[in-house]
Amino acid sequence: MPQPSLSTLFGIMGPMDQLRAMRVFVAVIDSGSFVGAAQALQLSPAVVTRLVAELEDHLGARLINRTTRRLALTEIGEAYLERARQILAEVEDAEALATQAAREPSGMVRVLSPPSFAVHQLAKHLPRFRARYPKVTIDLTVPGAVQAVDEAYDVSILMLPDAPRDADVIVRRLARSEFVVCAAPEYLDKRGRPLHPHDLPGHDVMVPRSGGRAAEQFFTREVAGQVERIGMRPSQPALSTLHVDTHYAAALAGLGIAGLPSFVIEDALLEHALERVLGDWRLFTMTIYAGLPTRKHIPTRTRAFVDFLIETFGGEDRDPWLAAAGCETPRATASSAQRETGVGQ
Repeated sequence: MPQPSLSTLFGIMGPMDQLRAMRVFVAVIDSGSFVGAAQALQLSPAVVTRLVAELEDHLGARLINRTTRRLALTEIGEAYLERARQILAEVEDAEALATQAAREPSGMVRVLSPPSFAVHQLAKHLPRFRARYPKVTIDLTVPGAVQAVDEAYDVSILMLPDAPRDADVIVRRLARSEFVVCAAPEYLDKRGRPLHPHDLPGHDVMVPRSGGRAAEQFFTREVAGQVERIGMRPSQPALSTLHVDTHYAAALAGLGIAGLPSFVIEDALLEHALERVLGDWRLFTMTIYAGLPTRKHIPTRTRAFVDFLIETFGGEDRDPWLAAAGCETPRATASSAQRETGVGQ
């Protein structure tokens, strides 16, 4: 059966009167009686009966068949009830949002983040957030890689190749981050600067470990619309670990060449403590999201924190950290760019 239109739902009756009558009608069905609805709404039974009757007169359709023993919805009443519930839920959400917006954000925001993002990005931006919202406290948990929204937290910082498809969560993009090749200028001055991934076997390199040995690394670039992809597995890496910050510290110390996420090396690039090499090549790309576990009644403090993150990192499908350092990778087309999940620690 086709759903009643909004014009049928509201007709020419004033919207506030209509919403009141709609709430009473839903309460009658939920309680199973006019008396039960009157008790739930703290109204007299006569008022409840009158409001439902006025609603039916206004619509020109009977919604409830009344007998001495029970109430039964008519066919139009069933369709109207479904739409009425939807509208009342939207009104409640709008009222909650407006009420929260009128209050100064306060309270605790529980945040789950990969350690590397917490250390290299969140920590240095939190003073600005605190200055803006002095009554909001951030409770930060950094256990390891985060690849799904955790319902125990208000905000989960995710690093994924694609946005989650869970309809029960809210996901807001913060930025795109690339894993790129870099080393300390002192090391490169001594050992030379590689011009192609094929030059790397002559260098000390640092790579993640997989299955007890150095993981194979895939370098991707686009030239004249064609994607070139090269896989390499060093036989004797200078360092092999899954811990991103250990690679970062070793690269700063001049151990060799490492593949690191742009959000980790941003400050080092700006301060010339690290230098990007193989600037046309990327190892892989991940997108960073702020994930929230529900779409209903999000606290003002949580909205304020997520809006702050989007403002800080741009919220766009680009890498703000490489852009700030002036060494963005020439962008491959969306159909050809290689995207893989990164290491979140």
